[in-house]
Formats: sequence, C-alpha cells, structure tokens
Amino acid sequence: MKRAFGFFLAAMLLVAAFAILPIHGEAAVYDSVIRLHVLANSDSDEDQALKLTVRDAVLEKTQEILKDATTRDEAEQILGQNLEAIRLCAEACVRKQGSADAVAVSLGEENYPTREYENLAFPSGEYLSLRVMIGEAQGQNWWCVLFPPLCLSAATTKAEAEEIFLSAGLTEQQYRIITDSDNAKYKLRFKILEVAQDLFD
Repeated sequence: MKRAFGFFLAAMLLVAAFAILPIHGEAAVYDSVIRLHVLANSDSDEDQALKLTVRDAVLEKTQEILKDATTRDEAEQILGQNLEAIRLCAEACVRKQGSADAVAVSLGEENYPTREYENLAFPSGEYLSLRVMIGEAQGQNWWCVLFPPLCLSAATTKAEAEEIFLSAGLTEQQYRIITDSDNAKYKLRFKILEVAQDLFD
C-alpha cells in the first residue's frame, strides 16, 4: 500500500511539474552528455587525495582519446572501446602513489541527483556515466561532465559552455535548462524531478 501510494504521489508530482512548469528538454540533456564518477576507497585523507590524483590521470587520458568526438554517440563508442586502457591508466596512477587498491571501470546508465557546478546545474535523472571505482569504492565521490568536455574547465564561462554544448547537439532551449538553474521555476522543477526519482527508486 505504501509503495502504491508512493507511485501515485510521484505521478501526481510529475503531472504537476509538467502542467505548471512548461519547460521541456530534460531527456535531451540526459541523452547528450556523459558524466564522470570517481569513487574513493574510503573517506580517509589518503584515499580522498588518491581519488583526486586518479581523477586527473583519467581526465588526461579521456581528453586524449575523445579529442575527435563530436557527438555523445561517438564519445560513448570510443570510451567503450578504451575501458581497459582507462582502467590501466587509473591503476598505474594508484600504484605510483604506493597503493595496492584495485581499480574497476565501467560505462553505463547511473542515477544522479541534481548537481550544481560553477556555472551549470544538471537535473536529477539517469545519465550515461563512466565510473571509476577505487578499492572498496565506499568513500566520497567526485562528479563532472566528461562529454561535452567541461571537467578540465571548472571556471568555464556561460558563453564558453554554451558554445561547447551547442556544438554537441543541444538546442538553446535545452541548454537553458542547465544554465538558468537560479530561476525559481527551474529550481522547483529540478526539486520535483528529484523527489519523484527518489520515490520511484
């Protein structure tokens, strides 16, 4: 009964969101980007520092192999063909730091909460995600947008980000979803989507 009520409430929230807030295009955001998710072994200072070192090594590797990718489909194919190379790169970084932690790398759909970056915010939902798991992968994690390539540009201006996203296939309306997140109606919509996602899960 409780689960049925949860589904009913989630459905009502979604109906309200789309009826009251006529903003469309979230699906295109999900389908146009690839996220990077790096999970540390634990929350110890050493493991968290290692996570960031591995992050930098993986970003350098993926920047190299994705340099000619112009669409998410191309980027997905390239990443899929290079998962072992990415894993070996991350593992070499771990070993160089004196750790014996295992490293696993996967590419697949993953649920993300609403996430804010320097000038952008992404609605909660399922995104294609490159996951790099270090050791037990029980520590605090780190996210960014791997494609279009925004990970290496934390201070990317809105104008620069817009050019990057439009070149990757997003429309101006879809791009506004991730840049106008300070707008009250976008904030409410993001929150409704996140609550609904939690209920369905």
